[in-house]
Amino acid sequence: MSKLTDVPKRILIGRALRSDRLGETLLPKRIALPVFASDPLSSVAYAPGEVLIVLSVAGVSAYHFSPWITVAVVLLMFIVVTSYRQNVHAYPSGGGDYEVATTNLGPRAGLAVAGALLVDYVLTVAVSIAAGVENLGSAVPFVAEHQTAFAIGIIVVLTLMNLRGVRESGKLFAVPTYVFVTGVFLMIFWGAFRGLVLGDEMRAPTADFEIAAEEQGLAGFALMFLLLRAFSSGCAALTGVEAISNGVPAFRRPKSRNAATTLALMGTLAVTMFVGIIALAMASDVKMAERPAHELLRDGVPVGAEYHQDPVISQVAAAVFGGGSLLFLLLAGATALVLFLAANTAYNGFPLLGSILAQDRYLPRQLHTRGDRLAFSNGIVMLAGAAGVLVYVYDADSTRLIQLYIVGVFVSFTLSQAGMVRHWNRHLAQETAPAARRRMLRSRVIAFTGACITGLVLVVVLVTKFTHGAWVALLGMVIFYGVMTAIRRHYDRVSEELAAPDEPGDEATRPSRVHSIVLVSKVHKPTLRALAYAKLLRSGPLEALSVNVDPEETRELRAEWERRGITVPLKILDSPYREVTRPTIEYVKGLRRDSPRDAVTVYIPEYVVGHWYEHLLHNQSALRLKGRLLFTPGVMVTSVPYQLESSERAKARAKRRADWSAPGAVRRGPAGPAAPAGSAGAPGSAEAEFRTDSGVDGGSRPGT
Repeated sequence: MSKLTDVPKRILIGRALRSDRLGETLLPKRIALPVFASDPLSSVAYAPGEVLIVLSVAGVSAYHFSPWITVAVVLLMFIVVTSYRQNVHAYPSGGGDYEVATTNLGPRAGLAVAGALLVDYVLTVAVSIAAGVENLGSAVPFVAEHQTAFAIGIIVVLTLMNLRGVRESGKLFAVPTYVFVTGVFLMIFWGAFRGLVLGDEMRAPTADFEIAAEEQGLAGFALMFLLLRAFSSGCAALTGVEAISNGVPAFRRPKSRNAATTLALMGTLAVTMFVGIIALAMASDVKMAERPAHELLRDGVPVGAEYHQDPVISQVAAAVFGGGSLLFLLLAGATALVLFLAANTAYNGFPLLGSILAQDRYLPRQLHTRGDRLAFSNGIVMLAGAAGVLVYVYDADSTRLIQLYIVGVFVSFTLSQAGMVRHWNRHLAQETAPAARRRMLRSRVIAFTGACITGLVLVVVLVTKFTHGAWVALLGMVIFYGVMTAIRRHYDRVSEELAAPDEPGDEATRPSRVHSIVLVSKVHKPTLRALAYAKLLRSGPLEALSVNVDPEETRELRAEWERRGITVPLKILDSPYREVTRPTIEYVKGLRRDSPRDAVTVYIPEYVVGHWYEHLLHNQSALRLKGRLLFTPGVMVTSVPYQLESSERAKARAKRRADWSAPGAVRRGPAGPAAPAGSAGAPGSAEAEFRTDSGVDGGSRPGT
């Protein structure tokens, strides 16, 4: 079966990579930018629209506040990017906010940051995919009609791309990201040239619409609350900034300097595009509404449910380039594609953070190891599953999903910068050189400013978005925190129980003897082999055990036993309810009660079949029995396999397949130490496809 699944696996994700080739997957800055910064770069496709949608509550007149909100978002971006440039130099190991908070504020703060980041990464995938589908749906109505199915399908495609590895997925994502950035800058420059130099009047498709305001003449506290809510929506442009600090190990050397340079470049590009799109939206008189079917008016009449509200960037592109023009279509396609690929920020951040948390025993250990493409495959699949559930539950509606967004990222921003203040305080207490102290004091001021500003924004986000869906994100963080705490408690308890004591205890005491039991239902080759093996290893009493579920079969078994003159005593257990497992378990437990210092070894004859469907033709009494015996102290279970002819044919088939090279299966480079052909347990070995069975036919007994 492993060979049958290997061919499609290699076609989908490529050939396996050796561990010593991990260095080949490290990223240069030109690839790292689209890999780790595609989320904040692409957020300019929906963040301006969210600002205008919130302001539309008070009508078109409130749009004149958008430049001030833009200035606030730009200042916040500058502060956060500057702060995180300090982080990547101080903590280059890849733990990012989690490591900063854990080291400086304690494990609980670290877990709070980890839970916030995990939730934010899941939401990044869901929001980016949903927004991309909406942008694509503005040009292709069929996509808009089936946006949930399209969104889930794109998540599956992105998952496969990331399973191929960070470097390969980065190459795939680089082109559309750079096309999108180039298209946006071209739109900004051409729009500015038309408006400032040529004096053209640019009109968005919604320029002639009116907005039916929910609240007229807002002032005082109500107006301030509305502006704060619009600001919190615009802060979606900052999501993904922390991914670079979490992904420093994926950069080429010098890692910290390359990561800091990428951060600065990302911040510059994102801020410029955000400001340019907002400015052009104001110049072209874009109209947006939270409920466009009822709140957008054409000639005084609501546009109706059939109207599809295009994103701000699409409306601006139509005003600047002309709707249906080549540049408009190119930018629309690049925008949709880069929004899909923006999820790649989370696909790189979530698995890496999951690996670090698994190493610290806060998540299952399976998340720590890399797959055969040197990517954290289990984390990638886990992220895709969680994002797919969110997209399905919220019908791939980015406006609903974005209300859950950015809560987690500002929790991590605030705690991380507070941790950096503690970091610089600790270093200042030990540093005496004046130049170094001045540098540290400047860094502490940056971190303190970042902590205060992001903390204030976090409060704003919680107050303005809690009832609109932010409570779901908070609930997710609490759940992650509780689950991670429980996992760590479990691992600590297991480690404590498994630790070898300094003084010899009961674990090191040699049993007084081993009581051996061979399970039998009839006398055949598997039974005889098990008896012979048990005789060879016996170091105490040996007996054969059978369960009487059919008196006629039991009489035949006893007669055959005596006719062959088998010297091993045969014990028959009665089973009035025709059970096999329960009487055997009770008998073994009775032996342990009578002689607590004795160990009991149970030998189970099994035979090996060559096809999966043959395995279905036999029951699984041996598996049930093994599972029950696992919970019985002092009892060991030994399977004695007997290979049937079909298993030998399967071995020959597996050998022929092993001699054939599947597409992508040929590994280049120096060959490492290989397991002997056909060795048991080796991946891809002939035995890997065989099935073992206790040989029980008709629900009878082990050993048949």
